Amino acid sequence: MSDERLEWYIDSTILRPDASRDDIEKLCKDAHSHAFRAVCVNPVWVELASRLLGNSSTAVCTVVAFPLGAQLTTVKVYEAEQVLKQGASEIDVVINLGAARSGDWELVETDLRAVVEVCRSYGAICKAILEMCLLSPAEKRKAALTAVNAGVNYLKTSTGFSKAGAIIEDVRNLKKWGGSNVLVKAAGGIKTKAEAWEMIEAGASRIGTSRAIDIVS
Repeated sequence: MSDERLEWYIDSTILRPDASRDDIEKLCKDAHSHAFRAVCVNPVWVELASRLLGNSSTAVCTVVAFPLGAQLTTVKVYEAEQVLKQGASEIDVVINLGAARSGDWELVETDLRAVVEVCRSYGAICKAILEMCLLSPAEKRKAALTAVNAGVNYLKTSTGFSKAGAIIEDVRNLKKWGGSNVLVKAAGGIKTKAEAWEMIEAGASRIGTSRAIDIVS
């Protein structure tokens, strides 16, 4: 694969709670100059990022129910509606992990589907964050298939805020379970160009990273 196209896979990310306006402005400036696929910011920064990137090819992505996934479905839907109104075109939403660990897959699906439907109404992309490191092998597969049934566009490995991030085996499995219509985003702990390409070769169509400039430099 050519390094010239690596930028198009990257969601350049700042989700730190202490990120400042200056941090977000720099993130957007760098993303625009490198033509990254998207920036991923906390909801409070969506309006600013949308304004800064309005004339660029870089999308504005944000997170919903982050990083725990434990909000009520109505709260997730409300949060999604607000950030989409402010200019986000992609949402990464954490699934109901407690329901997944309890085997309540109907709740996992209905919760996620509600956010998917809001995204569809705005023509936005929805990525389901599965937080693979917290699930058993059987739960990983069931979570992925449930998310696919809910209608998501992407299966995402991790928040980057739990005990582990993306691993190659998970990316390969998500690619397999997602089939031909659902893509994979690898995120969490990806720090080098070699690691990014390894994830892409394993099946990832997006790389979420807070080290985007280091990776492409």
